Amino acid sequence: MSARVVITGLGLITPLGVGVEASWQHLLEGRSGIGPISRFDAKGFDTRIAGEVKDFQPEAFIPAKLTRRTDLFSQFALAASVMAMQDAGLTITDELSPQIGTIVGCGLGGLNTIEKYHAILLEKGPRKVSPFFIPMLIANMAPGLVAIHFGVKGPNTSTVTACASGAHAIGDAFKVIQRGAAKVMITGGVEAVITSLAIAGFNAMKALSTRNDEPQRASRPFDRDRDGFIVGEGGGILILEELEFARRRGAKIYGEIIGYGLSGDAYHMTAPSPDGTGAVLCMQQALEDGHINIEEVDYINAHGTSTQLNDLSETLALKKVFGPQAYQIPISATKSMTGHLLGGAGAIEAIFTVLSLQQGILPPTINYENPDPQCDLDYVPNQAREVPIRIAMSNSFGFGGTNAVLVLKRFA
Repeated sequence: MSARVVITGLGLITPLGVGVEASWQHLLEGRSGIGPISRFDAKGFDTRIAGEVKDFQPEAFIPAKLTRRTDLFSQFALAASVMAMQDAGLTITDELSPQIGTIVGCGLGGLNTIEKYHAILLEKGPRKVSPFFIPMLIANMAPGLVAIHFGVKGPNTSTVTACASGAHAIGDAFKVIQRGAAKVMITGGVEAVITSLAIAGFNAMKALSTRNDEPQRASRPFDRDRDGFIVGEGGGILILEELEFARRRGAKIYGEIIGYGLSGDAYHMTAPSPDGTGAVLCMQQALEDGHINIEEVDYINAHGTSTQLNDLSETLALKKVFGPQAYQIPISATKSMTGHLLGGAGAIEAIFTVLSLQQGILPPTINYENPDPQCDLDYVPNQAREVPIRIAMSNSFGFGGTNAVLVLKRFA
């Protein structure tokens, strides 16, 4: 019999706030974290708004010297991991260290660092490129630095699967513990790409909202007038533990991961399969992995990007998986408030889902003002809802047709 895997610690950094409490409270209030871009001069860009993290002080979590040698995405990973480990109250010993691993997902890695040093190369020549340039930009430096910081020597990998990176990381970490390869995993996802090159690139794809005069109303998943997603930044880290290990040390338990599905669309570089086939396979696999019937699912945290194609495709997929039951399941699209954290999205949304299970409160989908006749499910419009739930699903779908679904359970 596979080991049961529980969640014992959480760390969050989002456009809604630094820390779990601030992000969660603002989420339930329906507060948007979207505003004008301040990281660079966005004049002349089609999109001039984003979900920036405010008031983040990396020195509060990691040594100041290290902040000068790390990209922002790695700083988010380290800071959120420190929060999560403190929350879990786990003491790491030499004996335990090999049984603790880390998997942290990131979609694009150190794009800030790439832009910075490319400019230095052109302006000042190759000798001015820092020896830390390569270590700063590679995506797997997030779990690498987390492992170094805590001295943990178990499995150490990074998932780089676009917008599904964080969810794949959590699912993979879940399976590592299930098969007995670790007792504890530090896992989640991060992203920090509010840069001129990233915004220009997404604009070139016509992927972003251009509702610049109304930033807080720009991200509107499943609404008829949605016109693209908003880039967000930050990340989320969860501490996963084998249940009996957690019990022996008296850990508090937020919830349990019971199912993980992953699939591919095999359809297009960026567009989802119009009939939702890949998402259907992924949700079905996650339910089967968790030994859950469709009637048992009480809540879904949707991928819900606020793009025309993704929201429609996900809605169709939900109807195919759940049939008439789809109309009875409340569905939140929290990207309406955080924007799309890309590689970090699946992790923060898994944390939101865990908190919904624990507290019996469902976050709203804000800016749902004009229903789309083709997106006609219960998207928990505009106000949080108190509903006791037992089983929940969190969906993440990425460029390249890569899909990840997590099924979580209230711990009892």
